[in-house]
Formats: sequence, C-alpha cells, structure tokens
Amino acid sequence: MSRPNEARADGHGRVYQASGDQHIVEHHHHAREWSGPDSVRHPSIGRAPVTLRDRVGEMDRLRAAVEPGVGNRVYVLHGLGGCGKTAVAYTLFRHATDNVGRIGLWVNASDPASLRSGMLAVAADRGATDAELTGARGGLRPAADLVWHYLDRSSEPWLLVLDNADTPAILRAGGWLRTSPAGIVVVTTRQAATHWWPGAELLQFGVLPRQDAALVLQDIAPHAGTLDDAAEVADRLGHLPLALTLAGGFLAHQIIDPWTLADYGHRLDGSADTGPAGLVDAIDETHFDPRHLLNRTWQLSLDSLTAQGLPEATPLLRLLSCWAGDPLPLKLLAHAELGAELHSSRVESALRGLLDHSLTELVPGQVRCLRVHGILLDSVAHATPDDQREQLAATAARLLQAMLPQVPERGAQDPAMLLLAPHIMALLRRVTRWGTSSSTIESAADCALRLIVAVHRSGDYSSALTLATDAVALATAALPTDNACVLRLRLRVGRALFRLGRFEESEALYQELRSDSERALGPDAPETLEACLKIGSPLANLGRIQEVPPLRRRVVQVREEALGRQHPLTLMARSAFMEIAANPGMAGLPEQAEMIATGPELLADCFRTLGEHHPLTLTAELNFAAALICANRHAEALPHAVKALAGYERTFEADYPLVLNTRQALAQILTALGRHSEAVEQGELLVAGRLRVLGPNHPWTRHAQDLLAQYQDANTSSSTE
Repeated sequence: MSRPNEARADGHGRVYQASGDQHIVEHHHHAREWSGPDSVRHPSIGRAPVTLRDRVGEMDRLRAAVEPGVGNRVYVLHGLGGCGKTAVAYTLFRHATDNVGRIGLWVNASDPASLRSGMLAVAADRGATDAELTGARGGLRPAADLVWHYLDRSSEPWLLVLDNADTPAILRAGGWLRTSPAGIVVVTTRQAATHWWPGAELLQFGVLPRQDAALVLQDIAPHAGTLDDAAEVADRLGHLPLALTLAGGFLAHQIIDPWTLADYGHRLDGSADTGPAGLVDAIDETHFDPRHLLNRTWQLSLDSLTAQGLPEATPLLRLLSCWAGDPLPLKLLAHAELGAELHSSRVESALRGLLDHSLTELVPGQVRCLRVHGILLDSVAHATPDDQREQLAATAARLLQAMLPQVPERGAQDPAMLLLAPHIMALLRRVTRWGTSSSTIESAADCALRLIVAVHRSGDYSSALTLATDAVALATAALPTDNACVLRLRLRVGRALFRLGRFEESEALYQELRSDSERALGPDAPETLEACLKIGSPLANLGRIQEVPPLRRRVVQVREEALGRQHPLTLMARSAFMEIAANPGMAGLPEQAEMIATGPELLADCFRTLGEHHPLTLTAELNFAAALICANRHAEALPHAVKALAGYERTFEADYPLVLNTRQALAQILTALGRHSEAVEQGELLVAGRLRVLGPNHPWTRHAQDLLAQYQDANTSSSTE
C-alpha cells in the first residue's frame, strides 16, 4: 500500500503525503458514537423456557464447564432446527450469571453484520474505547483481534454465547471463534461437521424422549389433559421441542371453548396429509426437515384465531415469513396492509393473537422487537399459496423501504434500521426462491442497497462489503448482472473494497462495471458515470494517475450538461476532478495547474449552494488544500486546511480519522512554513489520536511518531539558530 512520495485525497476518505515517504488511506468513520446492539449482557430470546426437559447429561457437562477457574474451551451445541439448542444455552447463561459469578455475553451469529456488531459490543463491554471501536469498525485495525484482546484481559470470568451460528464460515472468515483462559465459549448451530469446529467439544441435540416431550406439553398447558394424553400428542409432533412449544401455547390460551390434549390430537389426526402423523417412526435426523412437524401445528392455531374473529392473523404470519427469524423492529409493522385481508387497523389485534398462541414473541430491549422462530417462518413460507406470494413480498419490501432512507446521513444510524439487515437479506432470498416479478425483486434489491449505503456511511466497511457481496449473489440469481439495480449493488462492492485498501480488486470490478453499464444503459447513464468517477480512486493508488483525468473530466462535463453546474452531484464530480492535482504524479504538469485553478470557483459554488459547513464543502476545502500542498503552495493551502479542520472538529470527535488526517496535513503545512512549534503541537495531537484509535504497533501510529520527531528536531534546530 506504500509507494514513495505519493499522496492523494478521495471523496470523503483521504490519502495524504505526510513527509514524502508515507501513503495513507483514511478509512472514513462517520459515527460520533459507536453503535451496536442494546446490550450483550441479556440473551435476545424473548420468552424464556418454562422448564428445560431432558438434557440432563449435557447440562451437567456445561455447568461443570462454567465453574470458577475453567477456561480455554469451546462447546458446540449442534442439532436440527427447533430442537432447543438456544434454550439450553439460555439456561446455562442464567446459571453462569446468577449462580457462578461469570459475566454473560450473548451475540447473535446468524449473519455477518449481526455477528460483527455484537462482537464489537462485547469489546465495548470489556473496556474497548470509542476510538478503538471506530478503528475496528472501519478496517483500520483487525476487529476480532480487538475483541479477543479485551476478552483475554477481562478482570472477570465470562461466558460468551454465539447463537444461531448456522453458517460457520462467517466465524472462520473473521477469526471470531477463539479460546481464552478468561472464559468459555458456547456456540449453537445446525452444522455438525467437525472440520468447522477444531478443538471444540461437540454436544448433539435431537428430539426429546417421549416422557420428557409429554412433560413439555404439561409444563405449558398443565390443565389440558393427562400425561398419557400429552404423550400421544407428543408422538404426533415428533417430540420436537419447537412443535411442542407451539402446541402447548395454543392449548394454554384457549378460553371460551378450550381444547383438551385429546381434542388437539384428534385434530392432528384429521389432517394426516399435511400433518406429522406417521413421520415419527421414520425420523432420520440427518435428513429430517422439522418444517413438516410444524405445518399442522401452526395451522391449527391460525384456524382457532380465525374462529375467534382474527382471520388477519394468517396473512400477518405469512407476511412475517418474508423476513428472518432475528429480532424484527415492531414499528416496521405500523403501516402493514394487505388489501382486504389485512387492514393496518387490525395489525395489533392480529399480532396479539399470534403472541397468545406462541407463534411469535416479544424481545425486550431499547428497540421494541418481535421474533418468530426461523424454522416456523420457513414452514409458513413453504406453505404459502403461490397466488399470494407476489403481494406478500411486495408489501414486505414496501414496509422496509419506508424505514430505510433513500440517502442515509453520514454518521451513527438508527439502531432499529441496523436491525433490518438479516430481514432484508432474507427477503431478497425469499423473492428469488418464490419466483416473484422482476419489479418485486428489484424492490428487495433496493432495500439492500439502502441498507448497504447506511452501513458504509457509518464507517463499517467490512460489513458493507459482506452485505453488498451477498446481495449481488442473491439478486443475480433472478436478475441479469447488468440490471440497473444489480449494477448499483456492484458499485457498493467496489467502494467497500477500496475503503478496505483492496485497490486491485476494486479497480478490476469498476472496469467491469463500467463496461457492463455502458453496454446495457448507455455511456451517460448515472451508473456508468459513477463507475467512471469512482475508478479513479483505486487507479491513483495503483500508480496509474495518468488514466484518471479524462475519466473525471468527462463525468464533470456530462453532469454539468444534464444537472447544472451547481447540482450536488456535479459539485462532487468537480471536487473529485480537482482532487487529482493532489497526487504527486501530477506535480509540475500543466493539467495540475488547470485543476488547481478550478478551486476558488468550486468553493464559491459550494458555499452558495450547500453552505460552508456542509460535508461536501469541507471536502472541497481539503481537496484544494491538498492540491496546493502538492504544488508547494503551502501559504495558500494554510487557510483552507485550517477551515477544514475547524469544520470537522465541529462535526466529529477529536479521534475521528478525518480529523486526524487533516491535522496531519496542517502540521505538514506549518513545518513547511517554518512554524515549527505549531507543527509540534499538531503532531502531538496526531500521535495521541493514532495511539487511541490504532494502538502503538500500527504503521500509521509509528509514522505519526516519526513525523513528530521530525517536527521536534526542526523546532529544536530553529530555537538554537
């Protein structure tokens, strides 16, 4: 990433020359505060199990593992969906925190974004500073290393639960799963393959023994019948804990004409074509699909709700099946409507019905959420009639779009919006499997795009890259790669790759995008122009600066003709064009002087159109200062660097990377102007910030220390002359 005497600035992220030998890419973090889950100290499981049945041997083993002094161990609880792995983990969590004195930490590991934010919340809980978290979120320091640094040094023993880790590759790719003498890790997953879990102890969970399965029903619905009746129903439900919980919840909430267990069993027998009767004796857990055991269970509950005057519960549950089994913000349902089947005024009563029958549960926290078990959602989605899928998916996308701003602000995002990540990806997956119309798939892809932009603008480039890559893979299962929606998603992949310093990959993708977009949409399409504009960033960092000016000049010309000279997109392109002059490869060339000459007019237009404190205006100030530095016009650069630093300090914290890099540029100007004591002052602030954000061993920290030493030497020399 280093190349002699190169420095450049790019959009809202910067690369600056520090002393003639350092190439620094700023990974831009816009959040003033780190944003993550409400709390990792509380399991996000909603309703706790009444009593944990069976699992005696497993619980004895796990309780021994969390005794004082035990550490350096990983336990993997694996088994089919709905068999109660999370209930076991929850019971252990309560035992460890209530009886043993361990700190309990609970992270949802179902998707990369949730895992990453949860693990960084663990680091925050164990003492990581906001500056360190900022660096980790944007790729300036390895996130997993930061988390485990603080877990290893925890003054209190801990239990870390990684729940729903059904895609183990997520854990491996980030290096998230490790051991520590300070604690114990428990993973719940459906994946049993030992190659995913080297060094871990695996505990398998399946369906319950007959007697315990019957007791689960009696625990939840104690007045519904005898133990023998419960055993008969348990047999029909395959002894699957989730199915037993749904059945028990149904029976427990019958009021006017309550069913007995015997009644429930007869109803199950009455629909043998869709129910579980006859499956029990042939269960092979390696190929068993628990959805089959659930179909009749939830259908009986919905039939009962319809009889009670709540037919809307059925379309509401089908709507919920468009999303994921992770916590879903309740306000997403505020304007849910499905024509005559579900009016928005009936959503709350329908939801209460689903809650009463244990088909969904409320999850406590800062953001009010509900959750439906993923296996139940898959079962409902699988059984949804084909002629209803289009409307359901379109409605699910519309509701998501209502919560997702078209142009997210830079900075910390609404926690409720960030919770939508798994639901957006689940919807995109659902619409491709259901075979919905292209317009509905594009709406789902647009939801993904808005989310990715928000995550990117929060500074979490690693999560943005993962989300964008996954969204492209899902969308291209149903849409061509040169579809406009897909092209926009691919552009986000390119931007995230660049922010993470993967310049070769970013440049190659932008070249491909430019070709695809020009062929499909035309040379002046917004997507084509965006690819032309953004490809300049990796090109400059790969030493190919000579290729950049014609690309950006053309974008400026087309946008000026189409949008006007003072449109924000045009101003952005003009700023990017002037930015090229900051690259040392342009030094002394006539084009550099041409670019620098556009600076005063650009700044005047930004002031007039956006105001002097707008981020785009500050970007233009900083780009102009960097260009002047490269041209050795330090006295002219000084007021612009001072303005940019003052503007960023008003907006961001002192350790914000853009503040630090602007401070570095200012120190460079000051030392060139012979104002050595002021350069030392800025250098000291720079070193302190780099230490807090990156730690003492990061190359940029060491480089800042080298710069400070140079400034101090120059100051000493000037004092003795």
